[in-house]
Amino acid sequence: MSLLYRYFDSPVGKLTLVASDLGIVALLWENDNPARVPLGPLAPGDHPTLDLAERQLAEYFTGERTAFSVPLDMRGTFFQKEVWKALLNIPAGETRTYGQIANGLGRPNHSRAVGAANARNPVSIIVPCHRVIGHSGKLTGFAGGLEAKARLLNLERASFVADEKVAWSDKKQAVSATYARR
Repeated sequence: MSLLYRYFDSPVGKLTLVASDLGIVALLWENDNPARVPLGPLAPGDHPTLDLAERQLAEYFTGERTAFSVPLDMRGTFFQKEVWKALLNIPAGETRTYGQIANGLGRPNHSRAVGAANARNPVSIIVPCHRVIGHSGKLTGFAGGLEAKARLLNLERASFVADEKVAWSDKKQAVSATYARR
C-alpha cells in the first residue's frame, strides 16, 4: 500500500499527516526538508488513522488533549526508535535535556546521538521532540523552527496549568516565567 497524506492547518502552520495501514508514519512541517524524513511515493487520500490523528491534533491545539493515542508506524534505526520511545514518556508541560534522555537510555555519553535521532523524528508533536531542550535550558533545533517549538511548549504549559485549575493570572505568569529565559 502506498502512503496516504492529508494536510492539517494548525496554529503552528500547515502540517502534512502521512499514514500507512499500520499508523502515522510522519507529521511534516510546511517547509520541512524532504531529506529529513524520506518517505517514497505519497498519495492524497482518506484513512481512519488520518481522521484520528487530525481529531487528536485539533484537541491538542485547543488544550483538550496532552497525549496522543493514534497508532504509529515509526520508521528508523533501532537507536532512533529507542530515542523516540523515550520522547513519548516526557509529560506535557515538562522538558528534558538531550543528556537526560541519553542517561535514561543507559547511554550517558550519547547526547549528540540523541540530538541527531531527535532531529530525525518523523512524527513531530505526536512524538514530542519539542520537549527536548539544550543542557543550558535554551530551546535548540527543531524541524518546525524555534518559534513553533516555543509555541508548542507554551501551549502545553498553559494546558497543564489549566488542568491544575490555577487562576488565569497565575497561568499566564507561569508560562511567562517558564520560557522567559530563552
